[in-house]
Amino acid sequence: MPLALLALAIGAFGIGTTEFVIMGLLPEVAGDYGVSIPTAGYLVTGYALGVMFGAPLMTVLGTKISRKRMLMLLMGLFIAGNLLSAFAPAFSVMLIGRIVASLAHGAFFGIGSVVAADLVAPDKRAGAIAMMFTGLTVANVVGVPLGTLVGQSVGWRVTFGLVAALGVIGLVGIARLVPDMPKPEGVHLRHELAALKNVQVLLAMAMTVLGFGGVFAAITYIAPMMTHVAGFADGSVTWLLVLFGLGMVGGNLVGGKFADRALMPMLYVSLGALAVVLALFTVTAHDKLLSAITVVLIGALGFATVPPLQKRVLDQAHGAPTLASAVNIGAFNLGNALSAWLGGLVIAAGLGYTAPNWVGAALAAGALVLALLSAALERRAGGSSTGSSTVVTGAAPGEQRAAAHH
Repeated sequence: MPLALLALAIGAFGIGTTEFVIMGLLPEVAGDYGVSIPTAGYLVTGYALGVMFGAPLMTVLGTKISRKRMLMLLMGLFIAGNLLSAFAPAFSVMLIGRIVASLAHGAFFGIGSVVAADLVAPDKRAGAIAMMFTGLTVANVVGVPLGTLVGQSVGWRVTFGLVAALGVIGLVGIARLVPDMPKPEGVHLRHELAALKNVQVLLAMAMTVLGFGGVFAAITYIAPMMTHVAGFADGSVTWLLVLFGLGMVGGNLVGGKFADRALMPMLYVSLGALAVVLALFTVTAHDKLLSAITVVLIGALGFATVPPLQKRVLDQAHGAPTLASAVNIGAFNLGNALSAWLGGLVIAAGLGYTAPNWVGAALAAGALVLALLSAALERRAGGSSTGSSTVVTGAAPGEQRAAAHH
C-alpha cells in the first residue's frame, strides 16, 4: 500500500476523533457555557447535518480543482473549525465551529476514497479504501477515549486544540505524500450529477443508509441498554465503546480484503450476519459477557460493509465517482440519524431499552434485500455481480478515459 494512504488515514483519524469525542464531553461543555445537556446536544446534531449537506456542496465546489488540492483545502477547513471550537467565547460560536469542521467530513472521505482507489491496482481498491477508513475506526479506539480523558482532566478546549493539531499533521502529510492527480479530462459536474441517476448507485446508497443505520440503532442507546439491562456500571460504557471500536477496526480491514475478491458475496454475508446478531442482541443484552461479545460483533459486521459499499458506489458511478462517493458518506450519517430517531420512538413507546435492536435488525435485513435486488438487476442487464464495469457505452470520450483510469 502506498505511503500516501497513511496521510489520508491520519486525516480520517482526526475527523473521526472530532466527530465522536464531543459525546463524552457534553457535560463539561454545557457547564462552561451554562446551557443544558440537551442544548449542548445540538453540537452533535449540527455536526451530523453539516456532514449530510456539506458532502455534496463541498464536492461540487471542488470540481474545478485537482483532488489533492481539494483534500488540502478540506483539511484547512477542518483545522479552522476545530480551532474556532477550541477558542469559542460563546456556545453559538462553538456550534458554528462544529459546523465548519463538519463541512470537510463528507467531501474528505468521498474524494479520499477516489484518491485511495486510484493509488493502487484495480484488484486492491477496496483494501486501499479500507486503509483510509482505518483512521476513522482507530479514532474510536484511541482518539475518542484519549480525547475524552484529556478533556475531562485539563479542559475540553485542549482536546479540540489537539484535534486541530492532528489536522495540521494530516495536511502536511497530504501535501508531501499524495501525488498530484488532476481531474480526469472530459468529466464535468453534469457527469457527476448524472451518476446519481444510476439505479445501481442509488441502491448502493440505500444499502448504506439501512445497513449502517442498523448498527447505530443499537449503538446510539448502548449506555442505557448496558447499564439498565446488562447491569454494567456507568463507567464501563467507555470500555464497551472501545470494544465496539476494536470490532470496527477488524471488520473494516476484513471487509476491504474480501470485497476485492468477491464484493457482493461479502455484502450478503456481512449484512445477513449483522441482522441476525442485532436480533440476538435483544437476548444477549441481559448478560454482561454475551453483551460485550455482541458489541464487538456489531462493530465488526457493521464496518465490514463500509469498504464494499463505498467501492460499489465508485464502480457503479463509473467515470464520475467523486460526487457519488461523497454523497454516500452523507448516506452513512443519514442512516445514523434515521436509526437514532427510530430507536428513540420504540423506547418512548415503552418497548424497553433493547427494542432498538429489533429496529436495527430490520434495517440490516432491508439492506440485504436491496443487495440481492441490486445483484439481480445487474444480472438481468448482463453485467457482472461484482460491479466491476469500467467503461460506459455511449459516454463522452473524456468520461471513457476517466472510467478506464478508474
